[in-house]
Amino acid sequence: MASINSNETGIKPILDACCGSRMMWFDKQNPLAVFADSRSESHTLCDGRVLHINPDVQHDFRNMDFADESFNLVCFDPPHLVHAGEKSWLGKKYGVLSGDWQDDIKQGFAECFRVLKPFGTLVFKWSDEQINTSEALKLTPHKPLFGHRRGKTVFLVFMKA
Repeated sequence: MASINSNETGIKPILDACCGSRMMWFDKQNPLAVFADSRSESHTLCDGRVLHINPDVQHDFRNMDFADESFNLVCFDPPHLVHAGEKSWLGKKYGVLSGDWQDDIKQGFAECFRVLKPFGTLVFKWSDEQINTSEALKLTPHKPLFGHRRGKTVFLVFMKA
Protein backbone atom coordinates (compact mmCIF):
# COMPACT_ATOMS: atom_id res chain seq x y z
CA MET A 1 0.00 0.00 0.00
CA ALA A 2 1.42 3.39 -0.98
CA SER A 3 0.99 5.81 1.89
CA ILE A 4 0.23 9.49 1.73
CA ASN A 5 2.69 11.36 3.95
CA SER A 6 1.00 14.15 5.88
CA ASN A 7 4.19 16.23 6.04
CA GLU A 8 4.53 16.20 2.25
CA THR A 9 0.91 16.86 1.33
CA GLY A 10 -0.28 19.14 4.13
CA ILE A 11 -3.06 16.77 5.15
CA LYS A 12 -5.60 18.28 7.48
CA PRO A 13 -5.46 17.37 11.21
CA ILE A 14 -8.83 15.57 11.34
CA LEU A 15 -9.93 12.41 9.53
CA ASP A 16 -13.53 11.25 9.35
CA ALA A 17 -12.83 7.70 8.21
CA CYS A 18 -16.48 6.81 7.38
CA CYS A 19 -18.12 10.17 6.76
CA GLY A 20 -21.26 9.04 4.92
CA SER A 21 -23.38 12.15 4.45
CA ARG A 22 -21.56 13.94 7.32
CA MET A 23 -24.68 13.85 9.51
CA MET A 24 -22.85 14.34 12.81
CA TRP A 25 -20.97 17.43 11.62
CA PHE A 26 -22.21 20.94 12.39
CA ASP A 27 -20.02 22.26 9.55
CA LYS A 28 -20.26 19.63 6.81
CA GLN A 29 -17.45 21.41 4.91
CA ASN A 30 -15.13 21.84 7.91
CA PRO A 31 -11.78 22.96 6.45
CA LEU A 32 -9.82 21.06 9.13
CA ALA A 33 -11.22 17.65 8.15
CA VAL A 34 -10.57 15.07 5.47
CA PHE A 35 -13.91 13.38 4.79
CA ALA A 36 -13.47 9.78 3.60
CA ASP A 37 -15.85 6.95 2.76
CA SER A 38 -16.02 3.86 0.58
CA ARG A 39 -19.14 5.17 -1.13
CA SER A 40 -19.75 8.12 -3.43
CA GLU A 41 -23.45 8.25 -4.29
CA SER A 42 -26.74 10.10 -3.98
CA HIS A 43 -30.21 8.81 -3.11
CA THR A 44 -33.67 10.26 -2.83
CA LEU A 45 -35.11 9.10 0.49
CA CYS A 46 -38.72 8.05 1.03
CA ASP A 47 -39.63 11.53 2.31
CA GLY A 48 -38.15 13.22 -0.78
CA ARG A 49 -34.93 14.46 0.83
CA VAL A 50 -31.75 13.88 -1.16
CA LEU A 51 -28.92 12.08 0.59
CA HIS A 52 -25.45 12.91 -0.74
CA ILE A 53 -22.40 10.83 0.13
CA ASN A 54 -19.56 12.79 -1.41
CA PRO A 55 -16.24 12.14 0.34
CA ASP A 56 -13.00 14.05 -0.28
CA VAL A 57 -11.24 10.67 -0.40
CA GLN A 58 -12.84 7.40 -1.42
CA HIS A 59 -11.29 4.50 0.50
CA ASP A 60 -11.88 1.35 2.50
CA PHE A 61 -11.63 2.14 6.22
CA ARG A 62 -10.02 -1.28 6.72
CA ASN A 63 -7.04 -0.33 4.54
CA MET A 64 -6.53 3.44 4.42
CA ASP A 65 -3.99 5.10 2.17
CA PHE A 66 -2.56 7.48 4.79
CA ALA A 67 0.86 7.36 6.44
CA ASP A 68 1.18 6.23 10.04
CA GLU A 69 0.47 8.92 12.64
CA SER A 70 -1.03 11.44 10.20
CA PHE A 71 -3.98 12.82 12.20
CA ASN A 72 -4.61 14.46 15.57
CA LEU A 73 -8.27 13.42 15.61
CA VAL A 74 -9.98 10.49 13.90
CA CYS A 75 -13.74 10.01 13.77
CA PHE A 76 -14.73 6.36 13.31
CA ASP A 77 -18.45 6.04 12.57
CA PRO A 78 -18.57 2.76 10.61
CA PRO A 79 -21.72 1.09 9.35
CA HIS A 80 -23.48 -0.60 12.25
CA LEU A 81 -26.17 -2.55 10.41
CA VAL A 82 -25.79 -6.15 9.24
CA HIS A 83 -29.37 -6.46 7.99
CA ALA A 84 -30.98 -3.80 5.80
CA GLY A 85 -33.23 -4.13 2.78
CA GLU A 86 -31.98 -3.12 -0.65
CA LYS A 87 -34.22 -0.02 -0.57
CA SER A 88 -33.79 0.64 3.17
CA TRP A 89 -33.19 4.32 3.89
CA LEU A 90 -31.19 3.32 7.00
CA GLY A 91 -28.94 1.16 4.83
CA LYS A 92 -28.47 4.03 2.38
CA LYS A 93 -27.72 6.55 5.14
CA TYR A 94 -25.39 4.42 7.24
CA GLY A 95 -24.15 1.67 4.95
CA VAL A 96 -24.24 -2.05 5.73
CA LEU A 97 -21.52 -4.27 7.19
CA SER A 98 -20.38 -7.41 5.40
CA GLY A 99 -21.04 -10.92 6.70
CA ASP A 100 -17.70 -10.86 8.54
CA TRP A 101 -18.48 -7.63 10.36
CA GLN A 102 -16.24 -8.49 13.32
CA ASP A 103 -13.15 -8.61 11.10
CA ASP A 104 -14.23 -5.38 9.33
CA ILE A 105 -14.57 -3.47 12.61
CA LYS A 106 -11.36 -4.98 14.04
CA GLN A 107 -9.42 -3.88 10.95
CA GLY A 108 -11.11 -0.47 11.05
CA PHE A 109 -10.08 0.16 14.66
CA ALA A 110 -6.51 -0.96 13.86
CA GLU A 111 -6.32 1.39 10.85
CA CYS A 112 -7.79 4.34 12.77
CA PHE A 113 -5.23 3.91 15.55
CA ARG A 114 -2.44 3.45 12.97
CA VAL A 115 -3.12 6.83 11.32
CA LEU A 116 -3.66 8.57 14.67
CA LYS A 117 -0.74 10.55 16.12
CA PRO A 118 0.55 9.70 19.62
CA PHE A 119 -1.80 11.17 22.22
CA GLY A 120 -4.30 11.79 19.43
CA THR A 121 -8.03 11.32 19.97
CA LEU A 122 -10.32 8.75 18.38
CA VAL A 123 -14.07 9.34 18.55
CA PHE A 124 -16.04 6.14 17.93
CA LYS A 125 -19.75 6.40 17.14
CA TRP A 126 -21.90 3.29 17.21
CA SER A 127 -25.56 2.31 17.33
CA ASP A 128 -26.87 -0.63 19.34
CA GLU A 129 -29.67 -1.09 16.78
CA GLN A 130 -28.47 -4.57 15.69
CA ILE A 131 -25.10 -5.13 17.44
CA ASN A 132 -24.39 -4.16 21.04
CA THR A 133 -21.56 -1.71 21.64
CA SER A 134 -19.94 -4.22 23.99
CA GLU A 135 -19.56 -6.63 21.04
CA ALA A 136 -17.86 -3.94 18.92
CA LEU A 137 -15.50 -2.98 21.76
CA LYS A 138 -14.22 -6.56 22.00
CA LEU A 139 -12.63 -5.96 18.59
CA THR A 140 -9.99 -3.49 19.81
CA PRO A 141 -7.42 -3.77 22.59
CA HIS A 142 -7.87 -0.05 23.31
CA LYS A 143 -10.19 1.08 26.10
CA PRO A 144 -12.37 4.20 25.88
CA LEU A 145 -11.71 7.05 28.29
CA PHE A 146 -15.33 8.18 28.48
CA GLY A 147 -18.43 8.44 26.38
CA HIS A 148 -22.07 9.30 26.09
CA ARG A 149 -25.19 7.34 25.22
CA ARG A 150 -28.36 8.84 23.79
CA GLY A 151 -30.95 6.20 23.02
CA LYS A 152 -29.22 3.51 20.99
CA THR A 153 -26.40 5.80 19.81
CA VAL A 154 -23.09 5.79 21.69
CA PHE A 155 -20.11 8.14 21.37
CA LEU A 156 -16.87 6.88 22.93
CA VAL A 157 -13.58 8.77 23.20
CA PHE A 158 -10.18 7.05 23.10
CA MET A 159 -6.64 8.44 23.27
CA LYS A 160 -3.67 6.78 21.58
CA ALA A 161 -1.17 6.35 24.40
